Amino acid sequence: MPDHLDIAKEVIELEISGLKALKKAINTEFDSFLSILRQTTGRIVVTGMGKSGHVARKIAATFSSTGSPSVFVHPGEASHGDLGMISAKDVILALSKSGETSELGDLLAYAARFEIPVLAITSKSNSTLAKAASATLTMPNAKEACGETRAPTTSTTMMMVAGDALAIALLRDRGFTAKDFHGFHPGGNLGAALRRVSDLMHGADSVPVSPRDASMTDIVKAISDGGFGCVGIVDGQGRLEGVITDGDLRRNFGTDHCNSKAADIMTSPARSMQTR
Repeated sequence: MPDHLDIAKEVIELEISGLKALKKAINTEFDSFLSILRQTTGRIVVTGMGKSGHVARKIAATFSSTGSPSVFVHPGEASHGDLGMISAKDVILALSKSGETSELGDLLAYAARFEIPVLAITSKSNSTLAKAASATLTMPNAKEACGETRAPTTSTTMMMVAGDALAIALLRDRGFTAKDFHGFHPGGNLGAALRRVSDLMHGADSVPVSPRDASMTDIVKAISDGGFGCVGIVDGQGRLEGVITDGDLRRNFGTDHCNSKAADIMTSPARSMQTR
């Protein structure tokens, strides 16, 4: 019975080795890639077949969510009409470990016909894909984690990381911020973490306020009418001095409640937050 923990650690170590090799291999090719992507006025069309295709979908999604409009086009479907999705303003980013993926043939011919730049991520610098490309990111020859079948494992991890590196480099070039990202990604835990106070707060016109000398009867009415479970207490110039909540009323009930004023039971100073 094989030791599954040892297998897992071996796979991880092989893929880490591939990423270390990729880091060493990154050179001026990367700058050439970025220069073309930066000048693109259309979309980044990412394509690939098989496992490379799955990675291409993820890279396209990352580009789009970080300010670089992108779309995945399946090379097989491209030959049956989806080439119409690609315009002369676009750039094509093609992924293929061997660089000889036959399904990319029609797409590359289309790109040459309409002078659409092609960028290649491949392990073969002399492949058909690399020769058709305006710039090539050559993946190092790293051992696949699955030695039995040589199924794409380490190679697809390297492609994925190369795509991430391109997306983040473009993001920083364009000054893309967390606020911009939230515009494209409002949902889920990540979207919630990037919300601003201004996205959640109620404005001054809707928040109930009362003067510091307001009676308890007035405070109860203000809280009930406002619907927020609290009321802000302001001074004579309308500046926030404190806050009274439903809980404050309950905790002070039974004291000299009827004769108390807002200033007697409010929490002060009130904590506030500025929006930008």
